Amino acid sequence: MFNFEKLDVWQEAIQFADLVYTLTGNFPAEERFGLTNQMRRAAVSISSNIAEGSSRLSRTDFARFVEIATGSLFEVVSQASIALQRKMIGRNKYDEIYAEAEKQSKMLSGLRRSLV
Repeated sequence: MFNFEKLDVWQEAIQFADLVYTLTGNFPAEERFGLTNQMRRAAVSISSNIAEGSSRLSRTDFARFVEIATGSLFEVVSQASIALQRKMIGRNKYDEIYAEAEKQSKMLSGLRRSLV
């Protein structure tokens, strides 16, 4: 097992990506290369940046990757807002992804504080 796999924040990021994949599975077909792809890539980027950052030799470098992961998380929130406005998702699904994003954001923030 790699060290990053032991991190709760990484495990939560995997679950968050799964939620995004499920949520976007019902998007219109014409969004396959648009919002669907964009949201999925941003969600996958969160766990990927945590994993890659954990391989860095300095804590400062790792912290930078956590910042990038946080940016990707915020992208998903922004994109979910667009999906809500365009009626691709209902308020309940938006609230679900938003709540999970808040949880993920707090975990990422805690990890970053522990590194600097």
